[in-house]
Amino acid sequence: MWHARSGQRVVVRYRVAGGGLTDALGDLVGVTDVALVVRTRRRGDVRVLRSDVVAGKVVPPRASRPAPPHLALSVTDLVAVMALHWNPPDQVRLGGWWLRAADGFTNRANCVVPLGAPGVGDDEALGFVHDWFAARGLPAQLSVSGPVDGGVPDDADGPDGASPAARALALAAARGWQVVEGGSALVLVAPTAELRGGADLPAGLALDVADAPDAGWRATYRYKGEDLPERAVPLLLSAPGQAFWSVRDGARTVACARGSVAGGWAGVTAVEVDPAYRRRGLARVLLGAVARWAWSHGALSTYLQTAETNTAAQALYLSAGFVPHHRYDYVRAPQV
Repeated sequence: MWHARSGQRVVVRYRVAGGGLTDALGDLVGVTDVALVVRTRRRGDVRVLRSDVVAGKVVPPRASRPAPPHLALSVTDLVAVMALHWNPPDQVRLGGWWLRAADGFTNRANCVVPLGAPGVGDDEALGFVHDWFAARGLPAQLSVSGPVDGGVPDDADGPDGASPAARALALAAARGWQVVEGGSALVLVAPTAELRGGADLPAGLALDVADAPDAGWRATYRYKGEDLPERAVPLLLSAPGQAFWSVRDGARTVACARGSVAGGWAGVTAVEVDPAYRRRGLARVLLGAVARWAWSHGALSTYLQTAETNTAAQALYLSAGFVPHHRYDYVRAPQV
């Protein structure tokens, strides 16, 4: 049976009394060895015995506007999907705020993701966030997403007409939190089908894929120009499904990428090409390989994130078929 994980939207087909079949479509809110609990719109929480499950699959969140699938999700809904692809081991929920920590490796895994209201007063919410990160030796910071030219519009979820991220940013800024310099990023999306062609692998090179990053892959992927720390490996393996591609020149790994599937979407991360092998189409080779794998896993749409200042990467991805969806910053609590 497909791999079930809480927090994803799923459709489950299962047997009912009398021998018939029916479906439960909604958010997977409970998973045990015995049963699944699917929170549906019309029937509430539906408990399905695993022994009765005939089939199941992860599906994307409900579309928030009429558009092709890769542009139909609101900013907040796509943020929630992306968080499932880079899913740290240490996390807690404060109402609609998702606090996440991974020993400091990447801002994405060490921040608060605001998906709704925190459910407590403003000062109490920020105080909780500050204390939670301080207990882990980390700075308190929020990831705040918003619209970008050519992307999808911001998504309001309350009477004030503001998105969860906009409200979180406003209350943090009013208390002296500052935008982290160099942390701005652009989220690009594309139909997976249009990425599958990729490019031809240059002669003399080989492409392989594995379920986990080997030593060559880890040595090639240099996060922000630095060697990959050991604590990063659990995060690389944290999605419901992922695969790792390596381009080899003999025994040497010269390019790499990670593909992931979660929330009905594919994600592309950790694309790296050795400087001596750039301008040979290896990034396009990797994009095509990830897309074919993702398509085989039912992911109709693909996202990636790139630094807002990395115009060279943006030019590559836009030419491959990606378009802007939204952007995001990090805002960090003042040092005390």
